[in-house]
Amino acid sequence: MGDQPFLEVKDLSKGFGGLQAVNKAHFSMGRNEVLGLIGPNGAGKTTLLRLITGIMKPDSGDIRFKGKRIVGQKPWTIVNEGIACTFQNMRPFRRLPVIANVMVSCLCPRAMKRGEWVKRIEAKAMDALEFAGISDMALEKATTLSQGDLKRLEVARAIATEPELLLLDEPFGGLSPAETDLMAKSMQRLHKGGRFGRLHSEGPAMIIVEHKLQQLMKIVDRIVVLDFGTIIADGTPDEVVKIPHVVEAYLGEGNI
Repeated sequence: MGDQPFLEVKDLSKGFGGLQAVNKAHFSMGRNEVLGLIGPNGAGKTTLLRLITGIMKPDSGDIRFKGKRIVGQKPWTIVNEGIACTFQNMRPFRRLPVIANVMVSCLCPRAMKRGEWVKRIEAKAMDALEFAGISDMALEKATTLSQGDLKRLEVARAIATEPELLLLDEPFGGLSPAETDLMAKSMQRLHKGGRFGRLHSEGPAMIIVEHKLQQLMKIVDRIVVLDFGTIIADGTPDEVVKIPHVVEAYLGEGNI
C-alpha cells in the first residue's frame, strides 16, 4: 500500500435533526496501529464507529479502507472487506449456546473458506472462544453469561470474521478491575498476532472507544479526542494528556 493510509476518514459528518453528532471528522491510521477514541458522553464516538461499519450513512464525507471507498456499502459487505465491530449494547442470540453465536460469524464469506462446512466452522468457533477466554462456556446459553463474559463473546464473534481492522465500543464497560485487565491482555495478544485464522502472523489494527482512560492509555499508540462531533486533538497518549483543554474537559486530574 506504500504511504497510503490503512483507514482514512475525511470530512465525515452526520446530523440528527438539529444535533451534529459528527462534524467534519478527519483522521487516518496505519495497518499496525491501535487507536483510542475518547470524549464525553454524546461526543459522537459510537456514531463514528457506526459510520465506518456502514450501519449508518454519513451526510457528507468519505471513508477509505486500504484505498477503497466504503461509504454507502452495506454492513455485511464492509465485514467482508475486513472490518469488524463489537458493540456497547450487546445483543447475542440469547437462546442459542455460546458456540452457536460465534458460528454465525464464521459463516461470513470472508471467514468461510471454500469447501469448509459445519465441522470446520465448529472448530473455528471454538478457536475464537478459546482466544477470548470463554471456551469452557461453549455449550452454555448466552443468557447465563456475566457482563464480562458477554464482552468476551462479542470479541469472539468479531474475530471469527478474521478482521484486519477491529472496532471496539467500550470493551471495558461494566467490567471489574480483574475482568478489565484480562480483556486488555486479550486485546494486546490479539493485536500482536495470535494463532487464530490469519492472525497467526499479524493481528488486526484497532480503534477503541473507552472511558476507562488509565487502561486505554496503556494499550493504544495514538488517541483521537472528539468534542461534540469535532476532533479537537490527535496524538500519542503522552502528547494528549499535556493539552490543557483536553485534560480539563475530558480527563481530569484524577483520571491520569
